[in-house]
Order: sequence, then C-alpha cells, then structure tokens
Amino acid sequence: MLSIAITGAAGRMGKTLVEVIANTPGVQLSAAIERPGSDFIGHAVGYSSGVDRNAVQIVDNIVDVVDRFDILIDFSNPESTVQNATVCAAHGKHMVVGTTGLSSSQIERVMLASKKSAICMASNFATGVNLCFKLAEIAASVLGDDVDIEISETHHRHKKDAPSGTALSLGKSIAGALGRDFNNVAQYGVPREGSQRDDAAIVFSSLRAGDVIGDHTVLFAAEGERIEITHKASNRAAFARGAVRAAKWLSDRGTGMFDMQDVLNLR
Repeated sequence: MLSIAITGAAGRMGKTLVEVIANTPGVQLSAAIERPGSDFIGHAVGYSSGVDRNAVQIVDNIVDVVDRFDILIDFSNPESTVQNATVCAAHGKHMVVGTTGLSSSQIERVMLASKKSAICMASNFATGVNLCFKLAEIAASVLGDDVDIEISETHHRHKKDAPSGTALSLGKSIAGALGRDFNNVAQYGVPREGSQRDDAAIVFSSLRAGDVIGDHTVLFAAEGERIEITHKASNRAAFARGAVRAAKWLSDRGTGMFDMQDVLNLR
C-alpha cells in the first residue's frame, strides 16, 4: 500500500485529493499538512464517503510526519513547495508538485532536490490537458509559420498567477515544435497602439472571474481557416486523479525530475 501525504489538506484541492485517495485502490492517506496558524490544525481529515474520520489528523509541519508517508502531493505555494522539497530530499521521500508560479530560482531548488528523490512536477495534472500539450505540439509542427497562435485561459477570481502555468506550458510546447525561443516570442496581451502583430508571436490572454476551475484554448488561425484545441475542467477531480496517478507511477522510480508527459508516456 502506497502511503501519501498531502499539503493544503483543508483547502479545495486538498479536500478533492482526500476523496480521490480514499477511492483509489493501492493508496492510502497517511499524513495531512496545513499552513501554520490554520484553524484546522489538530482536526481529523474529513471524508464524505464513510471513511474513518479519525484516521489522519492535520499538522502544520511536514517534519512531524515525514516518517509516515512515501510520497507527498503538494499543491501549495512556491515558498512552501521549495521547503517541502528540501525536507523530502533529505529523507528520501518522493514528491508530486502541482504548485505553479515558481520563480526560476525556486525551480532550480526543486530540481536540486530531485537529485536525492524522485519528483514529478507539472503545471497541470489532468490527463486531458496533457494530451492537449501533445496535440498542440503536433499541430504546430504541421502548421508551421502559416498561422497566428493565440492562447487564452480563464480561471476563478482567486487565482494569483497569470498567465496560468498550463497556458505557459502550452506555449512552450508550441515554441519547441516550431524551433522558436519561447522567451523571445511570448507576448502577453495585444499591444494597444502601434505595431502590427508579430508573425512569430505566441500571444497570451487571461481572464479571472467567478468560480471557473480552468479553461484553456489554443487558436491556430490562418487565412480561411481556424483550428482550436480546448480543454475545460468542470471540477478539481481531474487534477487530483492525475496527481494520484503520478504518485503511483513515481513510487518505483529512483531519483530525478519527471512530468506528466513521462507518466502518460507521451514523449
């Protein structure tokens, strides 16, 4: 039985992970972590499906429970993720990272941790989204320079980073397929005045409104035709199922950095 710990256990994603783990054969929730000062510290993790409510109590320090799990699933914030990666590496624990918005230096620190443990890090763990990464890459390689490329995304009003990590990953997949330097061609919004659209640009647009879980669309527009690749998430279960799938895949790995393309064998 694979023992899993989760961060943000009392949050929306944490609660979804609790439910998915409870209903996935071969895995069990063995530890739950929340931020220091949370009102949920010391409370039992709740299930809505009849599972023992006293099985796991929420703590505020990963060090207190590091001996209780095999793999940590972390959907928290960049600073916490880096700290958790350091602890997991020191104790040889694997990690699934769904946190977005990490800086380049924070990503480097997570990658350093992967030299001592196996880490699966992805901007989005939904199987459908990862298939879209591959489809966008294929479309870009076929369509080449004959299309304008736009990536739009919509999320709930509380999401802090924009564009989303998923939108950026889509852009990087497309840029790689076209042989373009992503940092040189990424454009965030359409210029209000002046220049004509750059033919090589990959243009991003973001909306933050209501309770939208996550919508992403890649538009390839040419003279006379348009191709759209769209993914819409109606709840967080798709992300949680993917994260648990990644945890199971990661369980028999040694060390190294992986992503969902590895898990789904889409490379």
